[in-house]
Amino acid sequence: MISFCHIQMVVLQTQNYIELLTDDEYCDITIEVGEEPNVKIIRAHMNILCCRPLYLRKALVTKKTSKDNLIAHINLPKISPKTFQIILKYIYGGILSLNDQDNSDILKLLLAADELLLQEVVDYLQNKIPREIFKSLDFTSLPEKSLIQLIKRDDLQMKEVEVWEYVLKWGLAQNPTLSSDPDTWSDDDFKIMENTLRHCLSLIRFFSLSSKDFLQSVRPYKRILKHQLYEDLLKSHLDPDSKPTDNISLPRNIKINGIIDTKIVKNLSIITTISRQVDKLDIRNNFAHLKEHKFQLLIKGSRDGYTPKVFHELCDGTSHTVTFIKIKGKDEIIGGYNPLIWKSSAGFNGYKKTKESFIFSFKNNNAKDGIISNIEDTDRAIWYNPSAGPFFGQDIIVYADNSLQ
Repeated sequence: MISFCHIQMVVLQTQNYIELLTDDEYCDITIEVGEEPNVKIIRAHMNILCCRPLYLRKALVTKKTSKDNLIAHINLPKISPKTFQIILKYIYGGILSLNDQDNSDILKLLLAADELLLQEVVDYLQNKIPREIFKSLDFTSLPEKSLIQLIKRDDLQMKEVEVWEYVLKWGLAQNPTLSSDPDTWSDDDFKIMENTLRHCLSLIRFFSLSSKDFLQSVRPYKRILKHQLYEDLLKSHLDPDSKPTDNISLPRNIKINGIIDTKIVKNLSIITTISRQVDKLDIRNNFAHLKEHKFQLLIKGSRDGYTPKVFHELCDGTSHTVTFIKIKGKDEIIGGYNPLIWKSSAGFNGYKKTKESFIFSFKNNNAKDGIISNIEDTDRAIWYNPSAGPFFGQDIIVYADNSLQ
């Protein structure tokens, strides 16, 4: 009962502070926001504002009311009235509502929070919607430090070539006299762009790009990259046996929502661990572990059924597959990787040889304590049978039995 009353009291206090926004009786500060023709003067309370944004607290030090009780005044021309009302509601009540805001509005909110030094709001918005910020029409107005924080992230859920192209777009916006066609740039133009992006270039995962993306989107800008970096990139595409440079960033994390059932695999690190295990076995390419992975859902037991017949109908003819199996009644996932194509049958005994297959087990969705086992009997790595599948050696076998889920 005491805990409930405490919660009620906090809610009522928050609501009372928000209600003060419509009560001018005790206001002692006016804030002019926006630029002509969209300007609005908002009345507020100095004591409340001093408790939250560091920017306003510093500004109010020099704007204290005099003995004649004159109202203090602050100008914030870069923040629109609509955006500041959202910020003000957050300052008074701790509520940040984004339900009715489009990407452009959210970006404006991020910029306003950055200007007012509301770091917790900046962090929240960058964590919640990093990809949407890039897709906003106004993203080029981001301060450099905000752009850097975004492209540092592992969870952008964007192709690396898109990240690179957005960074280039931002760089061009900072230098409006530059042409969008690098073929027309002078030596000085390349130096200007290199200087503009000097803090961003090291954060791009260039080695994750496909050869096509490298040729079309990076090569035209090679003069803004360090010579050794460009040479290493070129080697990675022309000679897979060349050695990667040290301290190369790994690809960004993979989105699994809608592709891998999050009721089965709840921890993205498990997917990352398996992906990197696949790459280690690709001995033909020293740069394989730096490339992006694209997952496609072939079969889902809860949707398609659990029988080998359905498995072969949906998976035969497909190679480089990962199977995830949830053990019924346990918080454990098992599965395996098959680099070969799946078939219903294969020759005399149905077995196929490979050194690259492996099986795995993860308990409690913990990637760190998972077990990954490479194949021992490479001649019997995968078994093809119309009444069974998937079938990994003698370790993981799925027969026509619906009880195995």
